[in-house]
Amino acid sequence: MTEKAVNTNTVTVVGRYHGGLEFSHKIYGEGFYSFNLVVPRLSDYKDVLPITISERLIFGIDLEHIDGTIQIEGQLRSYNKYIDGNNRLVLTVFTRDMNILKNPEEIKNPNQIFLDGYICKDPLYRTTPFGREITDLLLAVNRSYGKSDYIPCIAWGRNARFSEKLRVGDRIKIWGRIQSREYQKRLVNGTVLNKIAYEVSISKMERVNENNRTYSSDDDSQGDC
Repeated sequence: MTEKAVNTNTVTVVGRYHGGLEFSHKIYGEGFYSFNLVVPRLSDYKDVLPITISERLIFGIDLEHIDGTIQIEGQLRSYNKYIDGNNRLVLTVFTRDMNILKNPEEIKNPNQIFLDGYICKDPLYRTTPFGREITDLLLAVNRSYGKSDYIPCIAWGRNARFSEKLRVGDRIKIWGRIQSREYQKRLVNGTVLNKIAYEVSISKMERVNENNRTYSSDDDSQGDC
C-alpha cells in the first residue's frame, strides 16, 4: 500500500482488553482475530470498540492477563455483512501495530482518528430535543486495490452548521474520535433488541477544493467527550 493511501485513514486508540476474542477470517494464509477494546473518554463514559488483528501481532500474548493497556494503531475499515436477512455496514479498527503500555496515564488522548475522504450521501442536519445541532455524514475513504471504506460521522454545533452545506462529492478532512453508541431497535413482532452503532465524532474538519485549498471548522462541544 502506498504511503498516500495509508495517510487518508489513521487511527490510534488506547484501552483495555474487553473480551470477545474469536477467529474472524483468513487471507493468503494469514489468520485474523477480533476482540473488544474499552477506550475511556474525558468523561466517565467508555467506548467499546471492535478490533481486528493479525495472528502474527498477538502470537504468544495472553490478552486477558496483560499488565498494562493496549495501544492500537491502524485504520477504521468498513465491510458489508449479511445479518438477520439484511446487509449491514460493519465497522472495525484494523490493526497495523500493537503495543503494551505500562504508563497509560501519560497518554493525553486515547482515541484519535484522521480521515481524508469524500461525502457520498447528502448530509442530514437536525436538532435534539435539548436544542443541540447535529449533522450526520457518510464519508467514503479510498484505500489500495480500488477499495473504499464508508464511515458514518457526526458533527456537532459549529461543525454541524458547516457540514450541513457540504454536497455529495465534496472532499473533506476530519479529526476526531471513534465512539460507540447503544440504541434499541423494535422488531415488527414487538421484540426489542439492544444494539451498538459506531461512528466518528468530529472535533475539527476542513473542506478541500479543487485547488487543494482548505476551509476549516472546529468545535469543542462534542457530545459526551
